Amino acid sequence: MDIFSALQTSVSGLKAQSYAISNISGNIANSQTTGFKRIDTSFEDLIAENSRTREVAGTVLAQSQLTNTLQGNITATNVATNMALRGDGFFVVQQRTGDANNQATFTGQNLYTRRGDFTLDKSGYLVNGAGSYLQGQNIDPATGQVGASGAIQITNTTLAAKRSTTITYGANLPSTPKTNASASSTSALYAPAGTTTLVTSTDGSNTTGQKVAADTTTTTTASDFIDHSIAGPTLTLYTDNGAPVTLTTRWAKIQDATAATPAVWNLFYASDTTVANNKSDWINAGTGVTFDAAGQLLQPSSGSLPLTDLTVNGTNLGTVKLAFDKTTLTQYASTAGAATTNALSQDGFAAGTLNDIAVSETGQILGTFSNGSVKALANIGIARFANPDALKVESGGNFAQTSESGTPLAGLGGSIVVGSNIEQSNTDIADEFSKMIVTQQAYSANTRVMSTAQQMMSDLLNVIR
Repeated sequence: MDIFSALQTSVSGLKAQSYAISNISGNIANSQTTGFKRIDTSFEDLIAENSRTREVAGTVLAQSQLTNTLQGNITATNVATNMALRGDGFFVVQQRTGDANNQATFTGQNLYTRRGDFTLDKSGYLVNGAGSYLQGQNIDPATGQVGASGAIQITNTTLAAKRSTTITYGANLPSTPKTNASASSTSALYAPAGTTTLVTSTDGSNTTGQKVAADTTTTTTASDFIDHSIAGPTLTLYTDNGAPVTLTTRWAKIQDATAATPAVWNLFYASDTTVANNKSDWINAGTGVTFDAAGQLLQPSSGSLPLTDLTVNGTNLGTVKLAFDKTTLTQYASTAGAATTNALSQDGFAAGTLNDIAVSETGQILGTFSNGSVKALANIGIARFANPDALKVESGGNFAQTSESGTPLAGLGGSIVVGSNIEQSNTDIADEFSKMIVTQQAYSANTRVMSTAQQMMSDLLNVIR
């Protein structure tokens, strides 16, 4: 290497260290920027072509090295729409370009960011602190229908009332129920005065005479039924316009299991819940529920017991299905002799307004309504890359796809979304100061090489003179 080559090499060293100190200063400046990913500097030696016996040191090239795969600290903010990613992935965002026909317009080009300090703007769009709008899929809370991909918009949604159509039920019916009429008896079979109220078929073929009449001054039919049955599930159902209706039920066992026959139960419901139980008619559901000797459900095999033309307090709710299966409805021995309810819910609700929103770990925005319903409002757009450190850095904490990063892969993979939190910068101030000292020393060393080479040139010129 001659003196001029030494000068060139030292100049490239100065440029490389200047580039490194620039990255360090940017990292320190953004140490408090939400979702910022620090930029490290890597150095690459450039060797001019030469022979094996004349190898010389070459110049140096400084390159940026992204740290997108390094997680920053996640801290709580108590802002419901803030979110952070724990693991790989980026939020999908776009830039807003303006408004057209009172509707926001966007660039249509997806960018990717870890900056999750999203809040609602005046139009209900989720926008982060750098002005990027979160993309995803809006969901109709009433129907659950998922819309097309686009900017997520949360408005003051009113949830329309929904009629109850399905009751999800899980319980154990005692193999020997203890009723008022047989509290100490080994048999608690329902022994009615008239057998027309009972149903043994499991196909719903019995269509008449399935009602226990309310007590009158001359008979105690309903009281007799109550004394020979046990309480079933009681819950509130809803009509088409959201009016609440209380459903009260009772289970009556009408047959014990033998080697040849199964145990049979009938479900009844009160037609009038505004009066005492013995003053209401009790309507048989019309389908026998059977169990084998081991207490396993046999019928109905469809997994549901339809309450056809369900009418309570003069209000008709149509057909409501009591849904269960062999694992949720059983007939095992119970010392209490009563039905033990393990699961009880229904799918109807009254009209409600949006009270609160939250972000789930699976990447959904959930809304809590005034009627107590919790409904999905949107799916958050999440993208992953095979080589995230090859993304192109854009302003505002955004990244753009490159050929080296690969195409975006939709979904969380193994990551989770943390609501009411944000990810901090992954810059470590102490580490950056350490790199600054090393960079400064390297820069000073390159200047020493330049001054030495200059002195050598001066000495050479003096020899010529």
